[in-house]
Amino acid sequence: MTFLTAKWQQLILVNYKVNPDILKPYIPKGTVLDLYNNACYISLVGFLFKDTRALGFKLPNHINFEEVNLRFYVTHNNKRGVVFIKEIVPKPLITFIANTLYKEHYQTCKMSHQCTENNLYKTILYKWKINTKWQSLAVKAALKEQDILPDTEAEFITEHYYGYTKHGHKTYEYEVTHPTWKQYPVLDATVDVDFARTYGPDFSFLNQSKPTSVLLAKGSEISVLKKRRIHQIF
Repeated sequence: MTFLTAKWQQLILVNYKVNPDILKPYIPKGTVLDLYNNACYISLVGFLFKDTRALGFKLPNHINFEEVNLRFYVTHNNKRGVVFIKEIVPKPLITFIANTLYKEHYQTCKMSHQCTENNLYKTILYKWKINTKWQSLAVKAALKEQDILPDTEAEFITEHYYGYTKHGHKTYEYEVTHPTWKQYPVLDATVDVDFARTYGPDFSFLNQSKPTSVLLAKGSEISVLKKRRIHQIF
């Protein structure tokens, strides 16, 4: 059953290699870390929700909005998925629905974005306000889209089609469907984020960390299917 449909557009993905031990408290039961070339990754992701529908219906004032999240990568029974440390959106109702029905970790914050383009490049900017301080994530990218090649870091980061949530001793799984994305070559990136303020002290080390890569994915239409409890792991 499809719970939500939308378009995800202009996805900035800032990727860091991290010590796997940092993520152990956040790993849902029944899943294991998914590694690329024996490295563990965490990603800061900003993107746009467009034409959002829940159970086929558009909610007034909840159709187009921004999201920024911090996520890492796991597998379960050969299914590759993501776990979200936190997802930030500007809409309280989205936060309520996601946290109540999907046991996610959403937070409502004031947000804004800018998407501009000239003859040479495009710029994408996402901003969100934590307490009294604005955080931001921005890229400048070439205009011509490119394929994401097989067996690359970019494919690893973008080709995860399940979400896993940890809720006490329970683990929930849901599928996210979308076609393989295109990407725009990133020319420059700026990450002005206080990770400790936004995601807690466990992630303060990212304030001094240099990303291994920054991607800008074009995005596509997506569908989020109904969640299910993974019963067999208890």
